[in-house]
Amino acid sequence: MLNIKSQRFLIAASSVTGFLGVAFGAFGAHILKPDLTPEMMSVFEKGVFYQLIHSAVSLVISLNGFEKFYKSVLFFLGGVLLFSFSLYLYSVTSLKLFAMITPAGGILFLAGWLMLIFRYPKDK
Repeated sequence: MLNIKSQRFLIAASSVTGFLGVAFGAFGAHILKPDLTPEMMSVFEKGVFYQLIHSAVSLVISLNGFEKFYKSVLFFLGGVLLFSFSLYLYSVTSLKLFAMITPAGGILFLAGWLMLIFRYPKDK
């Protein structure tokens, strides 16, 4: 069950990941762009895109206190860590190990969306 401390934590975590998404986007566009190949820049930007989308959705759910949806937020935030951050690391290091982590984050994103899909009609 989501108590007020848990809700505050989810709001803070969603806000931090949103802030970092904007910061990483600016960092990539202004600092990294000259040093990355177009392909790796695209990888970096994909990480930013998914981070910002899932941060925004997580924040909306957390702010509205939807107790029945908080598990989706946990999956989205976990997905940001595994998906987006592995793409950031892969794009700047080209180490395939980081790219191999990315699908786990994608699975967490999908799980979060499935929780929303199947939970909403059930509890309406």
